[in-house]
Amino acid sequence: MGGKIACFVVLCMLMAVPYAWGAFSCGQVQAGVVKCLPYLQNRGPVGQCCDVVKGLITSAKTTQDRRTACSCLKSAASIIKGIDMSKAAGLPAICGVKSPFKISLSTDCTKVQ
Repeated sequence: MGGKIACFVVLCMLMAVPYAWGAFSCGQVQAGVVKCLPYLQNRGPVGQCCDVVKGLITSAKTTQDRRTACSCLKSAASIIKGIDMSKAAGLPAICGVKSPFKISLSTDCTKVQ
């Protein structure tokens, strides 16, 4: 299982250009999540994760961008094991931004405005 996670992390790093969200893709969103893993898996401080969260939220300008971001975050959370979803849900508040959707596996991304 550890090999799958490492492969996913490397793939995401290769696919993404930091903070260049532009047209949203799951690869970009999930690559940003990599910077949050130490915090979300209770292995370290929030670190650069707030930069990722702020960049994602401010770059999601359209409804479709926000729905894509929501879906991609849910997908990443279901693929990567050991994520503390209560920490994930609290990230916007910790980072001082307002999220257009609740970060939760139960969020219906099709209803995000």
